Amino acid sequence: MRFLPLCLLVFALLVFTATTHANPPLIPQDFAYLDDVIPGIRLEMDYYTAHNFVGKPIDGYIKPRAILSRPAADALAAVQQELSAFGLGLKIFDAYRPQRAVNHFVRWAADPDDNLMKSKHYPNIDKSKLFKEGYISSHSGHSRGSTVDLTLVSLSGEDIDMGGIFDFFGPESWPTAPTPSPSQRAHRMLLQTVMEKHGFAPYSQEWWHFTLKNEPYPDIFFDFPVE
Repeated sequence: MRFLPLCLLVFALLVFTATTHANPPLIPQDFAYLDDVIPGIRLEMDYYTAHNFVGKPIDGYIKPRAILSRPAADALAAVQQELSAFGLGLKIFDAYRPQRAVNHFVRWAADPDDNLMKSKHYPNIDKSKLFKEGYISSHSGHSRGSTVDLTLVSLSGEDIDMGGIFDFFGPESWPTAPTPSPSQRAHRMLLQTVMEKHGFAPYSQEWWHFTLKNEPYPDIFFDFPVE
């Protein structure tokens, strides 16, 4: 049996190591990109842009992609499949959220003079009350990887009228709010019903916000970037 000279063996090991680590996984093993798990799902990742309640791109969103824990992603795929039979689908506003993004929100909330997006996102609430009212927190379920913000769309991509925009801070955004029209409230109920059927729990103050009930990381807040 022949053996490689030591120098060649070392070289081979270096090449193997470099090749193996040239493209390391961007996300933990038990997480997935939603557009890989759910072909055709629509994304509108406002935190990657300046079109959000802060008015600036948010820390940690390097690419406009949506990531969830694999159990949450699989459950969401089942939601999409059920809706497709009725000519409907899902559009994602936000999924996994790095802790650094939450920290960005906290810094923004502490600045009383930064009200660039007040008229659009929180016209009837003083910014100083956003923490107390439950719209902003120092830790978010999104950072655990199994919470998602989403809405209904037609399979052709047209938005379904839900009676309010994503990240509107106020009682008008509660799933049970009486202010939307009957059809808008019915759309909210449809979304909540199908999400609950597939294992997600709603949030009482945001019609778009759902968390997988049996989330795999209930006590871990991740901080890897969205890229």
